[in-house]
Amino acid sequence: MAESGNSPKNSTNGMPNWLRGPVLWVVLTGILAGAAAVLHMSGPAYSVHALTVTGLALAALAFLAWTLGASGADDPATRMLRSAADDAPDGLLIVAGDGSFVYTNPAFHRLFHMAAAAGSGGQVESLDAIGRALGGDEAVTALAWSLYKPERAKELAELAVADTGLGSVESKIIKNQRKTFGCLRDLMRARTVGVIEEDKALGIVKYAKPVGVVAAVAPSTNPSATPVNKAMMAVKGANAVIIAPSPAGLGTTTKTIDFMCRELEKIGLPADLVQVLPSPVNKALTQALMEAADLVVVTGSQNNVRRAYSSGTPAIGVGAGNVSVIVDSSAELKDAAEKITMSKIFDNSTSCSSENAVIILDDVYDDALAALKEAGGYLTSADEKQKIQDTLWVDGHLNRKVIAKDADVFAAEAGLEGEAKRARFFMVEDSGPGPGHPFADEKLSLVLTVYRAKDFDDAMAQVRAIMDVCGLGHSVGIHTQDLDHARKLAEDLDVVRVLVNQAHTFGNGGSFTNGLEFTLSMGCGTWAGNSISENLNYRHFINITHLVTEIPEDKPSEEELFGGHWDRYGK
Repeated sequence: MAESGNSPKNSTNGMPNWLRGPVLWVVLTGILAGAAAVLHMSGPAYSVHALTVTGLALAALAFLAWTLGASGADDPATRMLRSAADDAPDGLLIVAGDGSFVYTNPAFHRLFHMAAAAGSGGQVESLDAIGRALGGDEAVTALAWSLYKPERAKELAELAVADTGLGSVESKIIKNQRKTFGCLRDLMRARTVGVIEEDKALGIVKYAKPVGVVAAVAPSTNPSATPVNKAMMAVKGANAVIIAPSPAGLGTTTKTIDFMCRELEKIGLPADLVQVLPSPVNKALTQALMEAADLVVVTGSQNNVRRAYSSGTPAIGVGAGNVSVIVDSSAELKDAAEKITMSKIFDNSTSCSSENAVIILDDVYDDALAALKEAGGYLTSADEKQKIQDTLWVDGHLNRKVIAKDADVFAAEAGLEGEAKRARFFMVEDSGPGPGHPFADEKLSLVLTVYRAKDFDDAMAQVRAIMDVCGLGHSVGIHTQDLDHARKLAEDLDVVRVLVNQAHTFGNGGSFTNGLEFTLSMGCGTWAGNSISENLNYRHFINITHLVTEIPEDKPSEEELFGGHWDRYGK
């Protein structure tokens, strides 16, 4: 996105810049309005003076509205803040040109100026030049190394757990490196600038172009991996990106962005290509970013996703997780139990792809439970199940004291004793999943709900009931040697992904042993109110121009198209 020169402090209409400052007219309007009020209260003798001063106050107010609506309409920073002035104090709410209230922040204003300028590529003069500067492999490799570097992956993992209290350091180190490495592999195989595809038979040549400034909202569960993942995809498309972190993850995300900026500068690219919102991060500041950017990409709470879709900016959001996995009669039970366990305990179940429920067919139920116990699961009693329920939900909300915490911390908080204190995760048996059954919901903790199904059709019905509670569109898994069962799930269930014989957390967001692209943001289709039904990837960060030339006519006859219909139903 190129920045125009028509900023609030560089007007082109001949008017002195100091006269175009909204704060001047706010102050002047206030003084005149106050004077009018004093004169009015002074009695009839001053009524003419009061009317005169009131008229001047209204004129100043009108000029303020004009100033806000006319100052640099096509300037990126001005557009972001709806013409908010550089000298507005932090947290000031002003009236924008369209009559709405807008949160302004001078640091934010300057930040968006820098991102827009960096994203325009400075002095580049062609798409190929932009490609060399931004869309090539060098830029994304530098961003990847900023987090993949072992000491940084460890430092940021430790900081993330310390800042947010969520997950485990060991898992976050793996996530920081594995997700980044996989994403880099995908991006180095992609072309995102200039000619990206040519189909001579159709006479079409496709040119990729940047979307501009990307607003990327990141969750507290992944304050390093998600920002780097999105920044790599954005910069690969020759865009600039501004990260909106969660308040809890601000410290970690800010340090992550600092590392990315250092690596960009090493290769001669503007550090301002990747930025983070200034402190204090809050909903108003994030909303202002979403409304001003060219594209919004949200990973995190469904509240943020809904706000992005209503921001007026093209947006990509993700759906809620709540993964169910079926273990059928043909499954290799030991392999299934080990994969479910490793997936469930990874990062203390912070992932939206973590198994929340396992549905086991009746004829292998006892053996499958035994295998899960051997892998480290603890099967709770009815009394212990109630303790877990009372601890995990407080006033209908998940308890931050136990979500994404180590198993021993969870056990102590829930009052579990004996063998439970040595478990890797906790299994609770339940029946009749659906609304009103809390264990059918997403739990973000080391609690796995276990259901018994009389046959495969019953198992599918229970998956549907669970998705009616949460997780529609996201994904399901199955452990089986009968691929017809897997195909049945794919044909009949409203989900984007069906994983077969895989550890769900490690396969759903891309794997080196499946064909899904590496990401930390899973689109869930219209079933979940999302605009994409695939893993977030570089294609979502580019615009495409189609060069179309004529080809030999490709027009079938009426008989070819309507013949079958005419034969059956007549003309």
